[in-house]
Amino acid sequence: MGADRFSTSARLKAIGQEAQARVYRAAARRPARRNKLTGRAALLALVLCALVVALAYPTRQYIAQRSDIADQRREAQKSRQKVEQLREEKARWQDPQYVKTQAREHLHFVMPGETGYNVAAPAPTGDAAAEHRATSEAAAHRPWYDNLWDNVDHADAAAPPGH
Repeated sequence: MGADRFSTSARLKAIGQEAQARVYRAAARRPARRNKLTGRAALLALVLCALVVALAYPTRQYIAQRSDIADQRREAQKSRQKVEQLREEKARWQDPQYVKTQAREHLHFVMPGETGYNVAAPAPTGDAAAEHRATSEAAAHRPWYDNLWDNVDHADAAAPPGH
């Protein structure tokens, strides 16, 4: 009957104290955990750092070389396209009709029996017309080679910049 005399709260308090004593005894038996870095962990960290440092430069070089290879492939593709374009142009120049067309357009050639026309700029008016007539009259009394060189000089002076 002696155990029944205690109240519930006293019994719970006694159970709690017994549990607390068991926890303290179990903790005393276990060795305390060390929070310090062990030798193995330090060695592992050192090896990992060495690997990162050792692989960083070759990895960077590998990536740079892959980029260079991609650039070279693009250049090679452009060169292949240019070669193909030049082959097509060469094939066009093998065609006599194409050669005739180019000669007519760029060199102003005409076929026998045809009449070629060159359209000149409109005749100058006003002061420019009077200056042109005076220049033409003076040119008529000079040697032909002087007129030729004057025309070359005027053509060069009249050319737009960059030509």
